[in-house]
Amino acid sequence: MRAALSALAALALLPACRDGGPQAAAPEPPRPVQVAEIRFAPAEQPRAFAGVVKARREADIAFRAGGRIAVRLVDVGATVVAGQELARLDPADIALAMRAAEADLAAAEAEMRRALADADRSRRLLAAGHVAAAFDDQRQATARSAEERTASARASLALARNRLEHTILRAPTDGVITALLAESGQVVADGQAVLRMADPAEREVMVQVPEGALPGLLAATAEAVLWARPDRPIAARLREVAPQADPMLRTYAARFTLPEAPDWAALGMTGTIRLRAESAPVALLPASALHDRGQGPMVWKVEGARLIAVPVEVASLGVTQVALRGALAEGDKVVALGPQLLDAGTPVRVVQTRALATLR
Repeated sequence: MRAALSALAALALLPACRDGGPQAAAPEPPRPVQVAEIRFAPAEQPRAFAGVVKARREADIAFRAGGRIAVRLVDVGATVVAGQELARLDPADIALAMRAAEADLAAAEAEMRRALADADRSRRLLAAGHVAAAFDDQRQATARSAEERTASARASLALARNRLEHTILRAPTDGVITALLAESGQVVADGQAVLRMADPAEREVMVQVPEGALPGLLAATAEAVLWARPDRPIAARLREVAPQADPMLRTYAARFTLPEAPDWAALGMTGTIRLRAESAPVALLPASALHDRGQGPMVWKVEGARLIAVPVEVASLGVTQVALRGALAEGDKVVALGPQLLDAGTPVRVVQTRALATLR
């Protein structure tokens, strides 16, 4: 009986021996994944602000004397050189004032000569003992007063002559007339602006910048594109930013100088200042590609059928997209959907490459 049971047990083991022992577990099939391909570009979109070409130096020109404008010799847009006549006042009244100053000077000089002669006689009489010292002091004081009145009359005559010369308005420097602020026949006061003149040697573009753009203004690379020649960008450099915002617009006036402005870049032209920040490039990926397992943000990079965890830095996070920096190269494929369902050892196969990974 025992021999029969042993034979039956041996027969039951024969099929297992033929199959080579216990069956091995079947390998996990690759999981299908969608990926996005990495492309690099600047981290920030170039910003643009519209503005107007202006001269760095612009001034209102005025007569240093008051009177009626007799003639204006230039028009808007005229190019002038230093010392050129721009306008003239009617000199009649100022000539009469100069003649009166000359007469006052002649009278003061005559009075001075008489007072000096009296002072000289008084000094001799005092030395001879014929007059009192008080009398001589009075004559000497009168002579000094006459000398001072003569000096004052000479100064008044010099001012009158200067005013006569100031009836001719001359250009202080080379420049271009940009505005007419008074016309022939108009009576103007001393210092009232008559013309506006600009120096076109140094040109710049003035734009209005919102306060949100101020932090990156200094570090950005700027170029000017004038609407007259949009195909010819001009290098620009920030020169100054207004210390206070415009009370109406709540923006800051910024002036960008054009060191190599071409001749065709005329004053008053409209243009655009483009700003490009110098920063490391970033990739825009679907927000669903980002994953965090408690050790910081990461993405799954696909290499063949393997997954590699790549730590990343989030530059900006949007509703549907995220901008990342990290150890990613141009053309790398990143899992775009469902990274939380994968592990480093999970085999994968790419079934679709999404075109959402465009960079800004």
